[in-house]
Amino acid sequence: MAKRYYQPEIETMPVEQLKALQSERLVKQVKHVWENVPYYRKKMEEKGVTPDDIKGIEDLHKLPFLTKDDLREAYPYGLLAKPLKDCVRIQSTSGTTGRRVVAFYTQHDIDLWEDCCARAITAAGGTDEDVVQVAYGYGLFTGGAGLNGGSHKVGSLTIPMSSGNTERQIQFMVDLESTILCCTPSYAAYLGESIEERGVRDQIKLKAGIFGAEAWTEEMRHDIENKLGIKAYDIYGLTETSGPGVAFECEEQSGMHINEDHFIAEIINPETGEVLPEGEKGELVFTSITKEAFPLLRYRTKDLCILSRKKCSCGRTHIKMTKPLGRSDDMLIIRGVNVFPSQIETVLLNEGMTPNYQIIVDRVNNTDTFDINVEMSQEMFSDSLGKISEKEKQLVASLKAMLGIQAKVHLVEPKSITRSEGKAVRVIDKRKLYG
Repeated sequence: MAKRYYQPEIETMPVEQLKALQSERLVKQVKHVWENVPYYRKKMEEKGVTPDDIKGIEDLHKLPFLTKDDLREAYPYGLLAKPLKDCVRIQSTSGTTGRRVVAFYTQHDIDLWEDCCARAITAAGGTDEDVVQVAYGYGLFTGGAGLNGGSHKVGSLTIPMSSGNTERQIQFMVDLESTILCCTPSYAAYLGESIEERGVRDQIKLKAGIFGAEAWTEEMRHDIENKLGIKAYDIYGLTETSGPGVAFECEEQSGMHINEDHFIAEIINPETGEVLPEGEKGELVFTSITKEAFPLLRYRTKDLCILSRKKCSCGRTHIKMTKPLGRSDDMLIIRGVNVFPSQIETVLLNEGMTPNYQIIVDRVNNTDTFDINVEMSQEMFSDSLGKISEKEKQLVASLKAMLGIQAKVHLVEPKSITRSEGKAVRVIDKRKLYG
């Protein structure tokens, strides 16, 4: 067995001992940020807080929040807490909604990040006897780098495929007998579809998949598990706090354990900033307590979820977060109604549709239009126009029952919606073009 660097014993540490460790690391981290990050020190001073006010995790609420706007304003070096000569890597977000977020890493930061990903792989049953196929993107995107390093720490044979080139993905999967697949859930669904089309399902040796980087529903999980014959595990992370591995699912699949020795999680009311008690839904906030180069305190993720410390059958004591239940910044307001894409996906998959769909919102004559294109299966495409029309009506009714407003549903030909080899583009909001 490969040497285990990632301290699995911490995952079962008694909660009071874990909280004491968090307090010790938080106090040290606040001092580190105060002394080395003028941008955040100014925010603390504006709130009348100094490091002496932070004695432990019970004082965390005294610190100011950081948001993505802060990261953009401080770009590129304004939140750096280590000399540039001590940093060995950057990773970055896509920058699709503004300036890119650039995160910095010392070698120590990378080691701890890979430790977190190693925990995720072992929680999915991974050992040094597994073959891990990493089909997340490499480069600036954190997915490929994190799972690649985590696989090395577990001692697994690692196939650094990156995303795309589906023919080669399947060839290597068959020839090298991959046992664990790491990629986005939408690409996993596409791989499952492609494997079925090629008739090689019986040659696939996969036992587990670790999927993240985009929202996915329980219905999509079951669809992927059925197509690939695996157990599908969720993994959570964001570039701002390191990347994937901040939290991950165990075999219970009832939420993701947060690596609490590295991250403190809070749930707040997204409108008021008030810290909410365990079990209530709100916005997830993270504080990094071991990062050296880019340590964010009370970073608002915009992800909506629930935290629970209910005892887990796997023996891990670290608190669990639910799958993100939406985002406070990707919620669509259509005709005055709050709509989350995950609600639509749940209805479509419950109605037996494929996971290939696209939501299109526009504004015509000052009124919102709401269309959903849903790809048919090959069998459905062969049905009569009457049957297809009835199915569209059924979907319209089911969606209205879920959302409270009516959408126009268009069943479209198989393969007519562009497939994603990274994050799926689920929503096209044309109203943004008009300001």
